[in-house]
Amino acid sequence: METSSWRPTASLENLKHRNQVTQTLRRFFLGKGFWEVETPLLSRDTVIDTHLDPVPVTLAWDPARPDQGDRYYLQTSPEFAMKRLVAAGADAIFQICKAFRLAEVGAHHNVEFTLVEWYRVGDDLAAGMQLLSDLAEAVLQRGPAHQLSYREAFQAHLDCDPLEASGKQLRAIAETHNVDVPSSFTDEDRDALLELLLSELIQPKLGTLQPVILYHYPASQAALARIDADDARVACRFELFVDGMELANGYDELLDPAILVERNRANNEARAALGKPTLPEESQLINAMQAGLPACSGCALGLDRLLMAALRASSIDQVIPFPTRQA
Repeated sequence: METSSWRPTASLENLKHRNQVTQTLRRFFLGKGFWEVETPLLSRDTVIDTHLDPVPVTLAWDPARPDQGDRYYLQTSPEFAMKRLVAAGADAIFQICKAFRLAEVGAHHNVEFTLVEWYRVGDDLAAGMQLLSDLAEAVLQRGPAHQLSYREAFQAHLDCDPLEASGKQLRAIAETHNVDVPSSFTDEDRDALLELLLSELIQPKLGTLQPVILYHYPASQAALARIDADDARVACRFELFVDGMELANGYDELLDPAILVERNRANNEARAALGKPTLPEESQLINAMQAGLPACSGCALGLDRLLMAALRASSIDQVIPFPTRQA
């Protein structure tokens, strides 16, 4: 091990700025009537997403048998627990906490990272996007976010309607723009092809002048958002982009537990097809939704990436003291 590896990768000046931004975030939420909460980082429950992998932990209740115990997960997001609080009556809450995702290593990724997550009862898609825009403006001071639908983004940058284009047409667009399509992708993998085109050809152009909020993702990419009441082809999901980097992901939240059960099952089937371990489909969130989750909007924002945007940093290592490889 190098003798200098004990030093932080971020400068002390950047870490002081991180502290200032954290305090700005707290003032922002407290000024709007939110209250701060803490929820478990370790839980039996976990978000089931095809591409997000939680860190599994075996809790050995008997120290003499360290390999035998119950399966828990370090959370990829505090989403499930915070929604349980909302179902219990919490009307406007936020949290600044650690989250964990396996295989998340790179210029924009670290296995352990910091999330800012919030929920407010009564907010819909428009209110959720406005709150996110206000927050980004308060921290970055680069003006309000430009709101652009997913469909408009594809039409403007690729002259393509992502809600109607076939997988064959999407593949042709990728080939025209010299984007390598993995051999495992078939023409039936529309979402994978859409995500490839978005990440390679559209995302790098988003938020270069002012923050951009992309909204109305295809219904097949709803995650935990509800489907739009006026257009069943799209979900009430939105994301924030700055300098081509995704910073936040939010929803007009799904309220129907039966739909969540269906989506969990579908995501586990997709994980199994990719050779990934399946995740628990039953959760306390489903129980909470059955009791009644009020209409609300929620959003999760990566604090580390927000710092990268604020400081024009090229790597997450410049805004955190000790990346996982040096922790």
